Amino acid sequence: METTAEQVTLLLDRWAGGDAGALAKATELLYPELHRLADSYFRRERPGHTLQPTALVHEAFLRLLRIDHLEFENRRQFLGLMAQLMRQILVDYARQANAQKRGGDARHVGIDQTDIAAPDYASRFLELNDALNQLAQISERKARILELRYFAGLSLEEVGTILEISAATVSRDQHMAEAWLNEAIHGRLQM
Repeated sequence: METTAEQVTLLLDRWAGGDAGALAKATELLYPELHRLADSYFRRERPGHTLQPTALVHEAFLRLLRIDHLEFENRRQFLGLMAQLMRQILVDYARQANAQKRGGDARHVGIDQTDIAAPDYASRFLELNDALNQLAQISERKARILELRYFAGLSLEEVGTILEISAATVSRDQHMAEAWLNEAIHGRLQM
C-alpha cells in the first residue's frame, strides 16, 4: 500500500507539472478508494437508494478536470478534494430536486434520477449542507473534519494527517461539531 501511496503522490506531482496523462494513471490507482468514498456515503442512506457510487465518482472526476492549477502534497489531499466535490454534486442534485418540487427549472447536474430527489430527503440534505456551511463560518476545521469523516469516509488518523492534528483532536472536534450540528438542525441555535 505504501508503494501505491508514493506512486500516487509522484503521479499527482507530475500532473501538477503539466503531465495530463499522470492524472489518469493516478486515478486508475485510486479508483478503488474513490469508489469506496462514494460507497461510504451511500452506506449511511436508506436501503433501496438508486444513485450509484460509480456515477458520483465519475461526476466528481469531471469536475476535478475543470479546476485549474491544482497541486497535492499526497493522496489524502486528493481524496479530500474528491470528497468535497462529491458533496457539492449531492448538494447540487438536492437543490435541483427541491427546485423541481417547487415548480422551478434548475439545470440537470449529470446524475440519473434517484431517490435523492424525494422532497423530504432533498430538504434534509440541504438543511445539513446549510448547517455545515454555517459551522464552517465558526470553525472551518470542525466542518472539514465532518466532511472528511462522513463524506470521504476517512479514519481519524487520515483526517489528522490531512489537517496536521492528532487523531485525539480530530475525535474531540468531531464530537463537538456533531453536537453543534444537532443543535443547529433542530433549531435550537441562533444562526
